Amino acid sequence: MQMDKLTGGQELLCINTEKVYDWILNEATFDLNLPDLDLPINPVTGEQLGCDDIDLDTVTCTVTPAETDPIVVLSREDQVFIVDGEEVELQLVNIRKNFDVTICVNLVAEFGGSLVEVGTAEFTRCEQVILCAPEGTDIDVSFTDLECFVCSATCDTNPTTGTDELDVMVTVRLCQSIQSTFDVTLEVVADFCEPRDILAFPACPAPAIPAQCPVVFPSNANND
Repeated sequence: MQMDKLTGGQELLCINTEKVYDWILNEATFDLNLPDLDLPINPVTGEQLGCDDIDLDTVTCTVTPAETDPIVVLSREDQVFIVDGEEVELQLVNIRKNFDVTICVNLVAEFGGSLVEVGTAEFTRCEQVILCAPEGTDIDVSFTDLECFVCSATCDTNPTTGTDELDVMVTVRLCQSIQSTFDVTLEVVADFCEPRDILAFPACPAPAIPAQCPVVFPSNANND
């Protein structure tokens, strides 16, 4: 049987959405050591770069989630906790996060000071979180902030290969949102959405001259 429209144009609707079982926000900071990075080819001369060809004060880094398996939920274990004086069964969730960090440096002024990419390294960090995340729920991790900065950078000659290599220590800081969710179908009474009105283009501004400073110029010839 088809339902009649309710007063006010509302209808009884079934919608597919996600129920959030639990949600936490946290942050983490960790150091990452990247030793023995081979210097790239000099884009100006076509020869291997050496320590004297780069400006160590300009070493920078960028960090991004890995393209493959950026977030892996390793396991979840039921544990009983006391919350507000009551026993509640929650889950201890083990999460592995994979990242890529890219190191760049500027050439010295002799070669135009252009930015060159030294290389990209993969790294992994694991953590445990306590959630209401029973078996069957999904664990969603999203980064609200993900950045890094270079703590130290040195360049030395590898005695074995005779090539110059870069050693970099970076600090990574991340802010993350972690949710446990489950797909549900809800029955709600709601209005259908309608498109908004088209915005008018702004009118051309009237001609204007910059603000003047009559207090200081022209000078007052009557001043003694």
